[in-house]
Amino acid sequence: MKYLTLTINGQSFREQALNLLCRQRLSEEKLPAWERNLYRFIQDWISNESAIEVKTSGSTGSPKRLRIEKSKMIHSALMTGEFFHLNPGDNALLCLPVDFIAGKMMIVRSIVLGLNLIPVEPKGNPLEGINDEFVFAAMTPLQVSKILNEPEGFDKLNQVEKLIVGGADIHPELMQKIRLLKNETWHTYGMTETLTHVAVKRLNALEENENFKALPGIRFHKDDRGCLAIIAQHLCDLSIQTNDLVDLINDKEFKFIGRIDHVINSGGIKFSPEEIESKLSPFIKRKFIIAGFPDDRLGQKIVLIIEGSPNDKFDLEESAEKAGLSKFEKPGKVIFVDQFPCTESGKVIRGDLINQCL
Repeated sequence: MKYLTLTINGQSFREQALNLLCRQRLSEEKLPAWERNLYRFIQDWISNESAIEVKTSGSTGSPKRLRIEKSKMIHSALMTGEFFHLNPGDNALLCLPVDFIAGKMMIVRSIVLGLNLIPVEPKGNPLEGINDEFVFAAMTPLQVSKILNEPEGFDKLNQVEKLIVGGADIHPELMQKIRLLKNETWHTYGMTETLTHVAVKRLNALEENENFKALPGIRFHKDDRGCLAIIAQHLCDLSIQTNDLVDLINDKEFKFIGRIDHVINSGGIKFSPEEIESKLSPFIKRKFIIAGFPDDRLGQKIVLIIEGSPNDKFDLEESAEKAGLSKFEKPGKVIFVDQFPCTESGKVIRGDLINQCL
């Protein structure tokens, strides 16, 4: 592995100097946890180990640890660099936790592509007090939302030339704001097993397009359930099978429908919660999900779970009518929960939430 040089805040460090820098920083007792994770990962990267340990977010199941070969991470970084036309010296913002693959991969991209890595605390508004311009950055929808709620938020985000957003769904209200940005903002599709994104869709293009398009070297097909399979030879010889229902346009493009393990069978009719949520989301300003609960008559009944207080004003009939829900799609019950269990990126952990409500 030859990628052992990293530029941080404009200063380049080769392997030996980089190792010394990590040891010096990690010896500081008051070093913040987020910086400690950064330098620990850099140490892991320049070590003689051929693989890196990563953990999944746990949003679709129990969190687990995986060992990923460094060579695969290098291929992923090269793929991203090719698609987004990233060049040596470009400023890359690291504002995601290095605990997870998205933060790790931003460091790897900087090493492999020769980017100038600018690490900041991975907080709600990572651009607070930051005036630098960036060619490339990755954020969660929650971070983008918090930035755009600030008076100078649009100006701040427009200083990021190419912004990728992932880790959770994007609410229609936030989507409307993103469309006003003058930069390039992309929604990503991927997971820990694919070393973050393998497909992207532009969010603020002149023409709206709901389809995700493959990055270089990636192809798609569907299994007999209608779920996406990812062919990425840089990751593995076999295809990576997902539980994501898709409308496959061709082997390079798909529209995401929902998770097959979320599908609700109510009275013999199958419903995708994500499709119902998409219809309702313009009319519900709070965090919510659609779920299937056991029902003696229907097998499962459709339930709407909203984050908030039962005292908050909410009219199900009005919202369902505005959303154009059929009588079969309309939730038969509304449940209010004070706070949803979420991952660090803001993605609702559905299984935990549903179990909490049963």
